[in-house]
Amino acid sequence: MALVFNILLIILLIVFVVGFVVYKVKKVDTKEAADNLSREKEKYSIDKMKEFIKKQFDEITRMNLYDLALSEEEFERRKNVKYELKKALRGAGYADKSDKKYVKTLMFDLLRNNYKVNSFNINNAIPFDDFDAMTPQDKFEILMHIYKKTYKADALTQIITKYNLDFPKYEFDPEVPSYVITADEISNIFANEVSEDTLTFDDKLEIVVQRIYQEYKGYSVVDDIRDMNIDGVSGGVSGIPPSFLDQLSDMDDYIEQMKGKRLPMSYDSVWIFYKGKATYLSFLSFGSEAELKRVCQNIYKYNNPGQLSESVGFKINEMKDGSRVVVLRPNFSESWAFFVRKFAPPTLISAEQLLVHKNKENVIELLKYLIRGARVTAITGEQGCGKTTLLMAIMKYLYPTITIRVQETAFELHLRKIYPYHNILSLRETDTITGQMGLDVQKKTDGGVNILGEVATDPVAAWMIQMAQVASKFTLFTHHAKTFPNLITALRNSLLKIGMFNSENVAEVQVVQVINFDIHLKRGTDGTRYIERITECVPLEKKFNYNNDYRNIRDINGKLDNFMDNAVEYFSHMTQTSNYTYHNIVEWVDGEYVFKHPITEENIKAMRDNMSPEDVKGFDNFLDTAWRWYNGYYNNDSYYTCFHFSNWYCIITCIFKNIKKQIFKKFCTLYKR
Repeated sequence: MALVFNILLIILLIVFVVGFVVYKVKKVDTKEAADNLSREKEKYSIDKMKEFIKKQFDEITRMNLYDLALSEEEFERRKNVKYELKKALRGAGYADKSDKKYVKTLMFDLLRNNYKVNSFNINNAIPFDDFDAMTPQDKFEILMHIYKKTYKADALTQIITKYNLDFPKYEFDPEVPSYVITADEISNIFANEVSEDTLTFDDKLEIVVQRIYQEYKGYSVVDDIRDMNIDGVSGGVSGIPPSFLDQLSDMDDYIEQMKGKRLPMSYDSVWIFYKGKATYLSFLSFGSEAELKRVCQNIYKYNNPGQLSESVGFKINEMKDGSRVVVLRPNFSESWAFFVRKFAPPTLISAEQLLVHKNKENVIELLKYLIRGARVTAITGEQGCGKTTLLMAIMKYLYPTITIRVQETAFELHLRKIYPYHNILSLRETDTITGQMGLDVQKKTDGGVNILGEVATDPVAAWMIQMAQVASKFTLFTHHAKTFPNLITALRNSLLKIGMFNSENVAEVQVVQVINFDIHLKRGTDGTRYIERITECVPLEKKFNYNNDYRNIRDINGKLDNFMDNAVEYFSHMTQTSNYTYHNIVEWVDGEYVFKHPITEENIKAMRDNMSPEDVKGFDNFLDTAWRWYNGYYNNDSYYTCFHFSNWYCIITCIFKNIKKQIFKKFCTLYKR
């Protein structure tokens, strides 16, 4: 019995020891496996892969090839790679698409071949295998990738259009609508568009590469968005600035008011401008103030415009693709912020595409005759209403025999890309060449038409006046004026401020003698754009009609009457407060373009003198058709208006137009039978 007991005890002891050893071994293996899993998860995270890419790029761009004892062939190969990468990294920072593609392709190859990213460990970077674990940014970037494969730069537009994302929502205030795209909307679109087998491994790796690129060299979460065919993008323009947080301890009322609400920071601010609407992308964020700052410090640096600093609190520059970028920093602004204004791509956008309202055909024809009639024309309206786009569109009506010279502060129009067979040259200011110097050069380059991208400063206003007076056949320009008198006043004051004139009256005379027409654009609250009015400027001449019959008048009372008549004539002109009048020849009324006051005799004659014989005939027919109720046109150097008394339509129309009897009689007296 004792023997059996001892044997059992030994067996139990052996089992215990073996079990203990196995337990220890398994524990070590489990821990090791967990550690390995953790290391792999960390290794294939976005941050670690970004570090790898940065290290690889540094090695390529900084290595001394002469120390490697390479063959001549290998030396040349590595030398070319080094040169191309340095060039591409520099160009990619300026949003050059080809350079950006080169950098991302190299990243793709390094991650797949050198870093051994595969279909399993790639899920550590972005959880492609678990949709529920994805962030709204993950889902958005996947959607963008899918749509870019088909629609390229129109990918974002297609998503917005397909899912009606550009309509106002009561997201933040039950009474006030706003334009916003939310995380829930992105999630719903993702669920509708993406399944487990939608993405290939190459697709996933390209998405990861895009994430690494935009965090390493690109413009963070707006990198892809900036490349889309939209009106613009901005960041840091909403939310709470970090400096504001320091004051919150003294703002108990504010804290109580915001209790239970997510407090968005300035770095959570991502906005796009789409079809004239400022739309908030609430599902995107730069993640930190440091990341927003990084983007602001890099996005404006094309052509080395100088350093942004506390003493230089803002920078205005262009990007390589012609986009305008404005960057602001504290203490000049509340927080770091940037604005990228994109202009129409360098493809011909017709006026037919821009104007969609009733009777647009006649308006488009009028625009054509204003251009071919060589009228100095302003295109006015608020920012984002389509001034530059319309300017580029109507240039197609210019006779191809006429040369075009463009003066800009930054290259924005890119007319040569749109009209490559026209004689076009654009000039701009530099650090050493002023706009006035550029204008002086233009006068010696056989320029026919001078175009100013935007009259936004006093010197540019002076350029416009000079161009219109002596330097060209006619001039086109854009301006932010709200009304036609505002336009005249703004230009007049600009001439006074730069010292071109000392007299308000003389300065105003110069302006009104130059400007013929103003095309004013409007952007509705829903983002729609239209021509609100086309206005004609009519200069007023100060003609003194003195009566000299006093020599033949014998009685003193007659002489005094004559003197008083002349005195009244003199003082009426001396007290004349304006040097011009104006009237709208076209107005937008209830979704329809309505032709109002006809073009004056002086402008019609000048327009006909600048047109080809074929266009003169078309212009005469247009005048007769557009202002049908007026039924007047210029013919054989005598302008006449008429009412055909047999044409009861004209008479009835005039009555309903509330034409006064006096005007009606005046029209009739001008009628030529």
